[in-house]
Amino acid sequence: MAPTFSKFMTRRNVAGACALTALIWILKRRNRKQAAKYRNAWPTNDIQYVIKEEEKPKVPKAHVNVRFFRQLYQLLKIGIPSVVSFEMGFIMLIAGTLVVRSVCDFQLINMITALDASILNMNKPSFKRNLFKFLCLIPMISLVNNVLKYSTYETKLRLRTNITRYLLDQYLKGFTYYKMSNLDSRIANPDQLLTTDVDKFCESFMDLYNNIAKPVLDIGFYMYKLTINLGQETPIIMLSYLVFAGMIVTYLRKPIGQMTVKEQRLEGEYRHINSRLITNSEEIAFYQGNNREKLTLLTSFHKLTTHLRKCQEFKTLIGIIDNFVGKYMATVVGFYAVSLPFFVENHALSKASNYRFNSYYTYGRMLIKLAEAIGRLVLAGREMTRLAGLTARVTEIKDVLGDINSGKYERTMICDFKDESIGSPGKGKIVNKDNIIRFEHVPLVTPNGDILIKELSFEVKSGMNVLVCGPNGCGKSSLFRILGELWPIWNGIVTKPPRGKLFYIPQRPYMTLGTLRDQVIYPHTKTEMMRRGQMTDDDLRKLLDLVQLSHLLERENFTNSEGQAWDAVADWMDVLSGGEKQRIAMARLFYHKPQFAILDECTSAVSVDVEDSMYMYCRQANITLFTVSHRRSLWKHHEYYLQMDGRGNYEFKAIEPDTKEFGS
Repeated sequence: MAPTFSKFMTRRNVAGACALTALIWILKRRNRKQAAKYRNAWPTNDIQYVIKEEEKPKVPKAHVNVRFFRQLYQLLKIGIPSVVSFEMGFIMLIAGTLVVRSVCDFQLINMITALDASILNMNKPSFKRNLFKFLCLIPMISLVNNVLKYSTYETKLRLRTNITRYLLDQYLKGFTYYKMSNLDSRIANPDQLLTTDVDKFCESFMDLYNNIAKPVLDIGFYMYKLTINLGQETPIIMLSYLVFAGMIVTYLRKPIGQMTVKEQRLEGEYRHINSRLITNSEEIAFYQGNNREKLTLLTSFHKLTTHLRKCQEFKTLIGIIDNFVGKYMATVVGFYAVSLPFFVENHALSKASNYRFNSYYTYGRMLIKLAEAIGRLVLAGREMTRLAGLTARVTEIKDVLGDINSGKYERTMICDFKDESIGSPGKGKIVNKDNIIRFEHVPLVTPNGDILIKELSFEVKSGMNVLVCGPNGCGKSSLFRILGELWPIWNGIVTKPPRGKLFYIPQRPYMTLGTLRDQVIYPHTKTEMMRRGQMTDDDLRKLLDLVQLSHLLERENFTNSEGQAWDAVADWMDVLSGGEKQRIAMARLFYHKPQFAILDECTSAVSVDVEDSMYMYCRQANITLFTVSHRRSLWKHHEYYLQMDGRGNYEFKAIEPDTKEFGS
């Protein structure tokens, strides 16, 4: 009967395996059909977009190797500033909690064994006594488990806080945030790296810490106990299996690190395309480009889901191997190892059957705990491989920020300068000097390598208002970006006032998140305004009078609960009209009173009479102007003009009185 039953069970297992294989084949075929249907419904092959083209697969960026541990060490130095920091204190608290938890687990094994023995021996007093001890231990275990959860989360939060602050300090240092997007092409979506990737890195590290610390502690603890009671043979077999299984599974998991890097990159692309839709919603709506944008979004999403599906299929296959090697085979090896002393004659465990049963029951539970610890340690390699991918991502933005802050850029140029003698990025020199702007043999070169003007030389002193003219793409914006130190200087010398004494107002002024007061004093805060001691809210009201915006203070929907318009908070980009935003920007200019101001079509939506009064006040406030405008009415407010023809030529001359009167 037994052979028949065994044969039946074998056939049943074979049938189940065949059914499972057939089900997997059907599901994969269904996925292929759905993907084909998707491609037919949306012609994604026709949609092309570039977020980040270079992958540089020659260098393994996400493997568990020496490079990974070096990168991890550098990030942890940022996350854990010193050995006496709160972060290290929480790390030690977790370690201490894990020790207490292992001791509690050992006590549980002994108590459960004692309870089972009391029931089997029908010893009621012993049962009550052991049950009471068990009840007394439960609160301790509950406390330890929740302290472990809290300390793990708090450590993760502190790591994220320290790393995020470090990266934001580097990202918002000077104009690094601008240079990363406009001068360097290595990272296209820093928002993804600074937010999601840092959070996932910290979470993955804490998971790995717990998944390694607890199993290592358990292995050492139970190895010691088993060695004392069962001899050295059992622990040696278990450790040998741990090393052998760990090497195999770690080798098989190698592709997961690179898959994680690609997954995070595709997630960043999809998020970036969604944010572009929000940023440019008005232009897209005017063009009625919703269907085109929908195709681009679906294409990006299809790339992401295709990769995620491949990752999941690979992880499922590796998961089968992980479960087999790390969990079930570890248990089989453990049973074999723990059984060896029981089959040896004249061994200490070959005493009475009752003692042998209790010993096997206790050591068997220890064996299960040991097998679980070995399995978790083997499986921890999976988390380590994922951590390698996230570490590579966070290290990438850390290194790029460091390079940019030290003046190193990497960008694909569209021009070859072998036959040109215009210099190289950063070769030029900036000299800070008040009340003068001077260009001496400075080339205007775009980040892509377009040469707009080979050598630009002119000098402007305070009081010499200059009108900058020329067609689109001639170099007007490039000139201002060099003045603002946004672009590197390829050659020559630029003499200019320090950054705080040069102000720029674009055609579409930026309105910050905050109060109405914040819009006028940006980038100052209310505290900085009060610290200067030169401006009050009454002075700000006078500035609004100059730009004819004092009516904003009387608008009912602009006042807060206390009736204070200056402290009212609104979405000013949407609330204010185009002309109101331009006049707010001019009030901002009057507040800061710089030596020089760059006005880039910043009054195009303002009436001529208001524009005229604002330019007259600039002269009264001794603000020297560089103006880009096509309005003839502005010529009378300037003494010089800088004309660029878009073919590499320019002309810097004084404006004739008759030209100033009628414009040209």
